[in-house]
Amino acid sequence: MKRSLLCFVLLSVSFKLFAQTPSPDEFLGYPLGSHFTPHQKVVDYFKKVAATNKNIQLQTYGKTYEGRELLLAVVSDASNMAQLEQIRKYNVGLSNVDKSASKAAKQPAIVWLSYNVHGNEANSTETAMRVLYTLSEAKDSNTREWLKNTIVIIDPCLNPDGRERYVSNFNMVSGKVPNPDPTAREHSEPWPGGRPNHYYYDLNRDWAWQTQVETQQRLVAYHQWMPQVHVDFHEQSYNEPYYFAPAAEPVHQDITPWQREFQVVVGKNNAKYFDENGWQYFTKERFDLLYPSYGDTYPLYNGAVGMTYEQGGIRAGLAVVTADGDTLTLKDRIDHHFTTSMSTIETVSANAEKLVSEFKKYFEQSLSNPPGIYKTYIVKAQNIQRLRKMADLLKRNHIAFAFGGDRTLNGYNYETQKVENFKVERNDLIVNLQQSHSVMANVLFEPQTVVTDSNTYDITAWALPYAYGLNAYAVKEFITGSNNFIEEKKESIPNISKPYAWVIPWNTIDDAQTVVSLQKQKVKIRIADEAFTIGGKAYRAGSLLVYRTENEKINKDLSKLLTDIAKDHNVAFYPIASGYVEKGKDFGSSVYRLLSAPKIAVVSGQEVSSQGVGEVWHFLEQELNYPITMISVQSAAYLDINKINVLILPDGSYNEKLGEQLSGWISAGGKVILMEDAIGAVIGKRPFDIKKKEYPKKDEKETNERRYSEKDKDDLQNSIPGAIYKVSIDQSHPLALGLGKYYYTLKTDEKIYEPLENGWNVGVLKANSYMAGVAGDKVKKKLAAGLLYGVQQSGRGTIVYLGTDVLFRSFWENGKQLFTNALFLVN
Repeated sequence: MKRSLLCFVLLSVSFKLFAQTPSPDEFLGYPLGSHFTPHQKVVDYFKKVAATNKNIQLQTYGKTYEGRELLLAVVSDASNMAQLEQIRKYNVGLSNVDKSASKAAKQPAIVWLSYNVHGNEANSTETAMRVLYTLSEAKDSNTREWLKNTIVIIDPCLNPDGRERYVSNFNMVSGKVPNPDPTAREHSEPWPGGRPNHYYYDLNRDWAWQTQVETQQRLVAYHQWMPQVHVDFHEQSYNEPYYFAPAAEPVHQDITPWQREFQVVVGKNNAKYFDENGWQYFTKERFDLLYPSYGDTYPLYNGAVGMTYEQGGIRAGLAVVTADGDTLTLKDRIDHHFTTSMSTIETVSANAEKLVSEFKKYFEQSLSNPPGIYKTYIVKAQNIQRLRKMADLLKRNHIAFAFGGDRTLNGYNYETQKVENFKVERNDLIVNLQQSHSVMANVLFEPQTVVTDSNTYDITAWALPYAYGLNAYAVKEFITGSNNFIEEKKESIPNISKPYAWVIPWNTIDDAQTVVSLQKQKVKIRIADEAFTIGGKAYRAGSLLVYRTENEKINKDLSKLLTDIAKDHNVAFYPIASGYVEKGKDFGSSVYRLLSAPKIAVVSGQEVSSQGVGEVWHFLEQELNYPITMISVQSAAYLDINKINVLILPDGSYNEKLGEQLSGWISAGGKVILMEDAIGAVIGKRPFDIKKKEYPKKDEKETNERRYSEKDKDDLQNSIPGAIYKVSIDQSHPLALGLGKYYYTLKTDEKIYEPLENGWNVGVLKANSYMAGVAGDKVKKKLAAGLLYGVQQSGRGTIVYLGTDVLFRSFWENGKQLFTNALFLVN
């Protein structure tokens, strides 16, 4: 009997010990803040805490490119957790103005805390473990009370790949004890640094565009919850104090007074705790609320109160001496982020009912009284593939749309910037703002964003019609579409048993995938440099052709091969019966030249912009599924034309000797694509003919009239944080095929070039090219005329000049067409 009782006691003690939630220190085996924790240990800790506490629910929402787990912890009190799914459904119903959704007994507010979107801002993830433990234990009455009114969602790391890059390097180079000297190697990072994800993308600028796998998966989860408050935790220079909301100007005009007011409420509560500890902080500076793809603005445009918190600490390691002579430790940084985390939860709890009420009102007003002067946006179906991609983006952002009918309307023309009559056609995409997500739709489509302060943190123009290269109209009336799908226009394809050739369309980057598949099978492809008509059908310049005879030597069953590839890519190959054309040149002419299969190398490394490399790398691997070789600048000087025939130099600061080192390879038939500042390295070097456009020197009478009090503000006259310009295009050149008369570029600098004397000036700025965004008067004068995109022959090779970022953050869809043309069509 005594033995049974003893066993029962031992089992009870063992169960208690097993069920007890371990602190981060206990689980990790070291005090939080004394080491950086690898991502897998963070995941393991979250799972351990969730396993010991029924008031925590974990949700794995995806994996990174490198296979690391992405997860959320949902925390509240027992009563809320018991009806969690009902709370979630009702909350999402508010954002959809769904009056049928049944409300929970008490509807708490949802606060979502996002940590570590930038990998080298590494304290955030450590903080997330402390926050989770504190909420799971809820030892004090205040915390227990807060959890009655709130659902807290914790994402411990939005960017595990980047953070692991930073943490691994720090652990590899740091000594036995932290070295606080800022010059110590542990406070530097090797290229590309830990800030971006696997493809070197800044995930904090990807919320609206959702080009990266981490963002795509996270936004699915976000829209499954739709929080009332979202906080994005960051770090800035370790010589800076702490920043929290309210935000700086400019603040987008569609952000509501309540959203701005609640930022102040939260900020004052944060300030109360920082004042008690004597910690330095600032508000209302630097971090504005304009660009729609941040972790604060995206939630704001989706009904929440979005906020950014910035702790000083990038590359601070475990300890660093600041410019003020103080030593900032990782533990200090965790304390600061932990304090604002808990302070925000406290403020949300105290205002939970009001937050839910305002959230509900936000979407009701979005539906009944949409923002802006325009009530409908209509995008012309001039390129169906790009229109489909735009439609997919709208779906991911939960923006409703339809497709047109037969009617004539009056609206603002994005291309001419005038109010004109236009006809709505069957496949035109119609975004009627009479919908619950009208604010987000308006922000993405408005032709000109109102900017109240030039001192912006990011670009100031992004209207989707310009980014996708599709003409559009903004209408002041509510217009409804007649259809919910694109009508497929099927053309009759003649049945020719033994074609002379097949014609393949070239309209979008999707067609490049067809070319890739053909070239993998050793199919020779030709491009028509001029338009032609045959069999009563007109074909544009840029059409691709496969000649039967020259290909049957390698591919005996050519017809079956083409049929299979056409089916795989959902394209039509048009058979041609004869080489004799009705208009244009016959198929034996030199205007039908062979395309060479690109063997691509991309320069990467210390001299190169990691963002520029990442944009090229991601596009080729993820969108085109095309093999590339990443090489160093040093290797670029020793290229073998038989192994590499296309070299891409992304934006960067290159050695001026590089251009001359490439001259022999280019002359032998190589093609070099120079992007953005890579052009600067070859100016004045043989064999490159490009010249930077020079401007008159400053008038001696001009004086600097800026006041000392304005020292921290940008000089508006010389500012161009990101504006859209209309580029006039030579439509006959292969670089411009599929772009139309104009190409819209996002210009973030004042660089422009003289027209080529011995080459083709494919894309130039002319008078009145400015379209939207902030651009100072002096910048506008400099960008009044000049070359942005050009092509030059040198020996048997080709030089392509791309003077702007045509792959900007991977959402500038029209630029992908230009870049793909440079890769495949330009010889």
